[in-house]
Amino acid sequence: MVATPHSNDRYFYDREYLSKLLHELQRRIGDKPVLSIGCDFHLSYENMQSALQTPERYRIANSRYLLVEFSNFSIPPQVDEWFTNMNHAGTTPIITHPERNPILQESPQRVLEWIELGCTVQVTASVFTGSWGARARQVAGWLLQKKAVHFLATDAHDTERRPPVLSAARKIVTKQYGEATAHALVEANPRAVMNDQPLA
Repeated sequence: MVATPHSNDRYFYDREYLSKLLHELQRRIGDKPVLSIGCDFHLSYENMQSALQTPERYRIANSRYLLVEFSNFSIPPQVDEWFTNMNHAGTTPIITHPERNPILQESPQRVLEWIELGCTVQVTASVFTGSWGARARQVAGWLLQKKAVHFLATDAHDTERRPPVLSAARKIVTKQYGEATAHALVEANPRAVMNDQPLA
């Protein structure tokens, strides 16, 4: 399980401090589940400059993978250049929940273009159980049909409203897209990230 605190203009991301908190939490709960640190990285100019200089500060664990979140209100015009630079620097962006982004709901083909630039895509599991509305579910389905989804994640924030539950969505994805797809999104690809391996 990867803890992914935000890094944006509201939340300051202190990797060292957060790692200490995570280590203490792991000590309290025992060996399982295994906890790792990442970052829900808000794509802004300041963050981008920092990530290019010290990418290991934001990546998941010690891997090449970095979660990237877009604002609901605008997408920077330099985004293609930024993704290209990140890829050249050895960082693989994981675009988080594009199906929930109002801008990308209207232009989901942009996600396909970013995959061509080396990005991967993570969709929120609860979208498939109806928690985010019909449009988000429709876009998530469209992306899956285009083979443009690499991860299914809980995006959990608590144990009640947004709990860390994948099972219901996994069953739906298995039924609609097959066991091989569900296995890749929930098990194989996340394991590749944690082992810093390329996706299958």
